[in-house]
Amino acid sequence: MEITPKIQELLQRLEEKYQMEGQQMETYLEGLVYNNYLDYWDYIHLEALINLQHPRTDIPDENIFIIYHQITELYFKLSLLEIDQILKHPKLDAVYFTAKLKRLIAYFTNLTHSFEIMVNGMAPEQFLKFRLSLLPASGFQSVQYRMIEIASTDMINLVEHPFRSECAVKNSSEQYEFIYWKKGATDAASGKKTLTLRRFEEKYKEQLTSLAKHHEGHNLYAKFKSLSADEQSNPALLAALKEYDGLVNVHWPNVHLKSAGRYLAKPGKAIAATGGTNWESYLPPKIQRRVFFPSIWDEQELENWGK
Repeated sequence: MEITPKIQELLQRLEEKYQMEGQQMETYLEGLVYNNYLDYWDYIHLEALINLQHPRTDIPDENIFIIYHQITELYFKLSLLEIDQILKHPKLDAVYFTAKLKRLIAYFTNLTHSFEIMVNGMAPEQFLKFRLSLLPASGFQSVQYRMIEIASTDMINLVEHPFRSECAVKNSSEQYEFIYWKKGATDAASGKKTLTLRRFEEKYKEQLTSLAKHHEGHNLYAKFKSLSADEQSNPALLAALKEYDGLVNVHWPNVHLKSAGRYLAKPGKAIAATGGTNWESYLPPKIQRRVFFPSIWDEQELENWGK
């Protein structure tokens, strides 16, 4: 075998790498002799992935429901990975910020378009049967989506709209108590939290309040505001911020609203969503008035948000 200059260069680089860690390169090279080849199905754990569905009924469309929500959670994970790279970048500028936002936009564009599966991909009569076996589970309980929201903006922008003025002086932990999503899982008549919300908070409240504190001054909106005036006025960055804001806070809730309308709206009466969430007063963006980057929108745009 000919030891070419390229091979010599690679061996030298490996030697330097292992020396820095106090390791012997020869040991690792010998290990390569015994390593098995890597196959696609092993790398992505294909068998495990396609066997992660465990329906509660024998109704066929329940599998569609499960798989779609698993796909959604994987997109949420992709989004969190992109947000983390933005927040950790040592010399953030408009170009890098925009490039990463475009990935986030791609993820939520795919999510929004793919939700047609939920709108038309299940037989209503099947959904209305198997949903009864899922109580009190609900997509409301997606902690990754809550993490995306908290990492995207200042906590005050996630506070339920009528309470934002009085919460402006509160810290993030106090503001969390007024966060908008609680209204969606609270009984309007009694004011009591649904079992869906109680179980969600039992599992995640401590983690989310800690995350809210971590992201004080360290979220996408804060990073944008920390840029120079020239960087903040970059047209491509502003356009990307607006598109991301609109996708997450208007289009994504609206496709859920469309789906809920198909399966849960009945003449004269609306069926409560799985887990008891009040979808009619919770999902519409014009009610939530949730905006990640309020300073980049003009007064009229904010007034007409979600309409």
